[in-house]
Amino acid sequence: MVTLNVNGKNEEMDVSPEMPLLWALRDRLNLTGTKYGCGRAMCGACTVHVDGEAIRSCSIMVGTVAGGKKKITTIEGASGKVAAAVINAWQKLDVVQCGYCQSGQIMSAITLLSKNSKPTDTDIDLGMEGNICRCGTYVRIRQAIHQAAKSLA
Repeated sequence: MVTLNVNGKNEEMDVSPEMPLLWALRDRLNLTGTKYGCGRAMCGACTVHVDGEAIRSCSIMVGTVAGGKKKITTIEGASGKVAAAVINAWQKLDVVQCGYCQSGQIMSAITLLSKNSKPTDTDIDLGMEGNICRCGTYVRIRQAIHQAAKSLA
């Protein structure tokens, strides 16, 4: 048995410590907002927070975050002032096109704004690096991050 602290709740699962965190979240806990994109930590669709840091859940094994001490947050559990500002800006500016990558984009944006409340375009490009959007909504994503930053000021 493995214990994971997910969205503020300890969850016990009978899974291998070598299982990617992505599959434990999606298949065992039914938290399907975290998406499978590439399986190689190159697209960002599977981004979640571990202790507030954006990580690619397809490339981290359950065993490395087990024990209930590391706090895992998925898009379903994203909350707080920064998360609310990001989600509101995403909705207000109609960022989403197909939507597949957006949970990963939002989770990365939350981490970015939690560390840098007044990001420049370059800061945003660097903070969002590795999050791929097949629909090319990068301009709207950048605008939404700036909008969220303004609302937090």
